[in-house]
Parts: sequence; structure tokens; C-alpha cells
Amino acid sequence: MEIGISTFVETTPDVETGVVISHAQRLREVVEEIELADQVGLDVFGVGEHHRKDYASSSPVVVLAAAASRTKRIRLTSAVTVLSSADPVRVFEEFASLDGISNGRAEIMAGRGSFIESFPLFGYDLNDYDALFAEKLDLLLKLRASEKVTWSGKFRPAIHDLGVYPRPVQNPLPVWIASGGTPDSVVRAGLLGLPLVLAIIGGSPRQFAPLVELYKKAALHAGHDAAKLPVASHSHGFVAEDTELAAEKFFPSTQQAMTVLGKERGWGPYTRRRFDAARSFDGALYVGDPDWVAKKIVDLRKNVGITRFFLHVPVGTMPHDDVMRAIELLGTEVAPRVREEVAQWEASQ
Repeated sequence: MEIGISTFVETTPDVETGVVISHAQRLREVVEEIELADQVGLDVFGVGEHHRKDYASSSPVVVLAAAASRTKRIRLTSAVTVLSSADPVRVFEEFASLDGISNGRAEIMAGRGSFIESFPLFGYDLNDYDALFAEKLDLLLKLRASEKVTWSGKFRPAIHDLGVYPRPVQNPLPVWIASGGTPDSVVRAGLLGLPLVLAIIGGSPRQFAPLVELYKKAALHAGHDAAKLPVASHSHGFVAEDTELAAEKFFPSTQQAMTVLGKERGWGPYTRRRFDAARSFDGALYVGDPDWVAKKIVDLRKNVGITRFFLHVPVGTMPHDDVMRAIELLGTEVAPRVREEVAQWEASQ
């Protein structure tokens, strides 16, 4: 069972002061967070791609490369790369470069994008949302499979027997499919035999178990060894010494950020009642003391089949010291408990 962190590098106004941290400062803070995550034994750190004022990371690979030379073991992944509006050749070259700098620790988490600001920015039509992703994923997989590529498609100029460099240390360079939980996306991942990441940010995590089963069935149908395919989840959360302290620290910025997104997407306001329901044992918020968070992660492994867990922190802007402490507790207290209990459970199966 792998445990890690994901972040969108938020730069929203501070809930108490209204001050907005600069993009430059937040980017430097995230590099420090990745360095700490490596030091406390976490397995993976993911950085999201966004192209809007309240998120500082439009180029996750640059942030990850900055952290690569300051870390030794932790895996470094996008979370996600919006492949539909990107050039797969550049994506492959950049992450192959990251793989070299990190000596084989780079990963790509490819998604269609739950935020759409990159489409008009790079000149793509949202009507082609699905077709763009399918075509560009096809090219990305061909690039990692062969040094020289011949390829043609609808949305990008053809490539005729050209080499793409550098080649990564890992062969193949890991590519995960990120999904918000649609059956089509998990089937696509399964048929291609690619690892799957599920965004579990609402409802009951156990409701995602049928999607994991569907993914495994699709993989088996395509001739892949479904038992060897990892499944990850990404969920909002926060760890503190005490569960109520964790809730009090995490709620204000979460409420602010989720309310803003809610207005954009037609959701209702994010209330404390909704927050408290989500941090219950059956909810999708992983907020609490180390024992509580560990128990919820173990439940994901046992009942959903998740083999890698990303704690997404912060949601909105939180004090950097609080985020660092949450990362420290996740690595030193939560992760060891999860690994021990999962190992005992697997040995008994």
C-alpha cells in the first residue's frame, strides 16, 4: 500500500487575513513539502496542472524537477497532466527528462481535465473533449513504446519515423489514467492495461468498488493481468494530533475554496454540516488524527481495492507550517499503521 500527497498549489486568499500568497512563494513552499514528504518516508507526491489565477502550477513537471534533486526516494507525478490540451511529444520529453533527473522516479497521470481553462488557452475546441484525449493518449503510449515513431491523427501534425529524446530511465515510463469516476474512463484504462487513479472527493468511497471491479474486468478481457494493475485514489484531507483540531484547521479554507468552485459549477454552498458528514467514517474526507485517517485508508484497501492513496492537502490556502505538519504525521504515523495493517490483512487472505 503506497501513501502520498497531491496538491494543486493553491493561491486563494487567506481566510483570516484576505492576503493572497504570491505564486512564486507558493511554488517554493511546495518544493519544501515534497522534500519533507521524501524525508518522512512517503511514497509519492503529485502536482496538478491548472491555468488560472488561484493555482500556481501550470507546469507540474517544472515543480517536480525542482524537487527531484532535493529528494532521494519519493516518486514524482503529475496530478494530473491535462493531456487533451497538451502536445504528447512535449509531455513525453519533459517527463523523460524528469525521469533522468530523478533517476527513474517520474510518472505521468494523464486526464481529460475537470477544469477546462486550458482548452481555449491552447486553442482547442471543447466539443472535441473526448476525441482529443483518446488520440493524444494513443500517441503518448506510442512514444514511450518506441524510440522512433510514425504516427498520424486528426488534431496534430503527423510524425514520420522521428526519434523522441531523451529516453527515460524507466522502461516503460509509467502512465496512469486519472478518472473522476465515469465507467467509460475506467474501461479505457482497463483495456489499455494502464494503472487507474480515481478522484474520490464526494459520497461514500465504497461506492467506487464497482468501478474498480469494472476496471479489472476490462483489463482481464483485454488479456492483461488484472491482479498486477495498481489502483490509486485521490481524496481531500488533513492530519493533526487531534481529530477535532484537524477539522477546525481544515474547514475554513476548504469551505472557501469549495464554495468558489461551487458557484462556478452550479453547486450549493459548502456548509459545516456537509463537511462533518464527509469526514465521518463512510465519507470521502480524510480529516482527523493519525489513527482515524489510517483506519479510513485501510478500509479503502479492503473494500474498494485501492493500492495507492493520495491525501490532497491543502484545499484552498492554509498556513505552510500546518501543511508541513500534516505531511509529517502522514509519513511518520499514518503510513506505518496502514502498511502494517494491510500487510497483516493480505497475509490472512
